[in-house]
Amino acid sequence: MAASRYKTLVDALASDIRTGRLAAGVRLPTHRGLAAREGIAVVTATRVYAELETMGLVSREQGRGTFVRDIAVPAGHGIDQQVVATDAVDLNFNYPSLPGQADLLRQALREVATSGDLDTLLRYQPHRGRPQDRASIARHLRRRGITTDADRILITNGAQHGLAVTVMATLNAGDVVAVDALTYPGFKVLAHAFHLDLAPIPATPDGPDLDVLEKLCATRPVRAIYTMPTLHNPLGWVMPATGRTRLVKIARRHGALIIEDASYAYLAEDPPPPLAATAPDITVYVSGLSKSVATGLRVGFAAAPPSAVPSLERAIRATTWNTPALTTAIACRWLDDGTVDRLEAQKRDDAKARQAIAGQELAGLPFVSHPSSYFTWLPLPDDARADRLTATLARQHISVSTAEPFTTSMHTPQAIRLALGSTDLDSLRSTLRTVRRVAVEDAYA
Repeated sequence: MAASRYKTLVDALASDIRTGRLAAGVRLPTHRGLAAREGIAVVTATRVYAELETMGLVSREQGRGTFVRDIAVPAGHGIDQQVVATDAVDLNFNYPSLPGQADLLRQALREVATSGDLDTLLRYQPHRGRPQDRASIARHLRRRGITTDADRILITNGAQHGLAVTVMATLNAGDVVAVDALTYPGFKVLAHAFHLDLAPIPATPDGPDLDVLEKLCATRPVRAIYTMPTLHNPLGWVMPATGRTRLVKIARRHGALIIEDASYAYLAEDPPPPLAATAPDITVYVSGLSKSVATGLRVGFAAAPPSAVPSLERAIRATTWNTPALTTAIACRWLDDGTVDRLEAQKRDDAKARQAIAGQELAGLPFVSHPSSYFTWLPLPDDARADRLTATLARQHISVSTAEPFTTSMHTPQAIRLALGSTDLDSLRSTLRTVRRVAVEDAYA
């Protein structure tokens, strides 16, 4: 009974926050006050607030109390930020948050405020970022196996902006770009905006079908290859070293630029070296801290061949002049003091726990995933309809994505993607149990 009461109270408060009935900045009752109001033990009230903080809905301020957070993109907004039911469990969009992140930001702001650097941060910055910040990112990339220096680094407003300026700087309308048949939806948006011709490459269990890529490059003028070799979204593969070597050889043979998206690479333990480590002269490596640290920390970066740096710098100037210096200073402070490494390790452990739950609850279904990723891909039988399954799940108050946002070919597979990082572990387990039941009844019957 106590566990049921605890869960009911968490769900009720979460719903009130997400719908705006509890506005951002509102101070919630003390632990004792909540316990008295709801007729629960103080320890249960503490668990309720801890769960809400884990969900990213409240923040705890030492000596002041617990406050409702401002949710810029509320839970229940999917990949395209379309609103779904406010009471739905969101398996559409990942926004994992760890307890204590607000305290880290609060401390970082205090440190920046007392660093004597505020006047500088309030001025215009170099288009590609301050030298000391680029040096911090270069050191971070060296730990990832990419030997680079600050002169090749450009700081962007998140990885999506990094991809955008890469496209602006290196490609023209009508250029052929090889992409996975299932790929990151944000790159599809860029391709549409800049009128690129996407050529889909089918998948193997270990990455793109390189035989098909070779034939494509031999028969069409492929200008670039967009790829996620480490922790692919949505399929979760980590490309083996042999495949990476062959992909680089294909790109060199046909004069194609490699655009390496490493947004989720931090989740893979001991992956093979990035493509940018072995082919820095033909690879633009793009990543950021939104996935690994916090979605609201829009700090990204690109490591580019020296010949491409000036054109990328002009694209940054054209789109944003420079990245916000304050957030960049905080991000680089966290890179230097080990905070980013610690948060990434914690998120890897969190993702593993979620994948373990998915493996248990979806056992027997042909799902595709990686042991430490935040998403799972569930193919459906050929005669099933993913849109019908998502509609049925929506009536069960569960939001998931079909394959459509990820598809670059003429054929959209019948499948759903399950984002595992946006709800607490108990809710994830019960929700995946419902997904399994509905999928078996609707699609696998």
